[in-house]
Amino acid sequence: MKAFNTFLTTELKLSFRGIDMFIFAICMPVIILVLIGIINGNKVAFEGANYTFLEQSFGAISTIAICAGGLMGLPLVLAGYREQKILKRLKVTPISPILLLAVQLIIYMIYSIISLVLIFIVAKLFWNLNIKGNILQFLGAYFLVMLSMFSIGLMVGGIAKNSKSAGSIASILYFPMLIFSGATLPYEVMPGLMQKIVDLLPLTQGIKTLKASVLGLSIDNVIFPIILMILLFVVCSTISIKFFKWE
Repeated sequence: MKAFNTFLTTELKLSFRGIDMFIFAICMPVIILVLIGIINGNKVAFEGANYTFLEQSFGAISTIAICAGGLMGLPLVLAGYREQKILKRLKVTPISPILLLAVQLIIYMIYSIISLVLIFIVAKLFWNLNIKGNILQFLGAYFLVMLSMFSIGLMVGGIAKNSKSAGSIASILYFPMLIFSGATLPYEVMPGLMQKIVDLLPLTQGIKTLKASVLGLSIDNVIFPIILMILLFVVCSTISIKFFKWE
């Protein structure tokens, strides 16, 4: 436990010195929320709906920080440490792959939680956001999406040879999910064919789960997404630990 706490404290200090995650995980979700709020504000999502466009979009916006941390931050940090021979030196210490990955997971969870709190405060203060569903259900869905997306980043970072390969893989995963899963471009405005295609992206299913919890929809509507995210977390986490490369 002492090794874990020491390593976590050190990595947190190193992470907070950088500005990338502050911009992409903290600032960007708030900026997108404000833009959507200014454009649509408390307008009804569509004729006959009992919720606003912002309420419909809140779950999707909350995943932007998860995307930034899980699909870009995690892989690049781990691969960078491998390329700089830092992992090679850590190999001879009491730090195990599980401890190393757990520390990085916690750091990016902190960024995501800070982002979620900020966008909720902004949405509540300026547009009186109302989460119609159970708040605990929403938080449970949020953490499930977080763990499933982060497990993908851990897998990529755990096996990528260097920063260049990790960056290429991360970009292939990050940008399509950020743009087409509903995090920035609303899923509802996409043509039917595009919706069927983006349904193949795991983040799309995660956003559907969050949207259901915000709008108070029945959990029966999101059983498949929940199962998919649990399986994704188990499979990717297992691969990241089993095939982890120190050098």
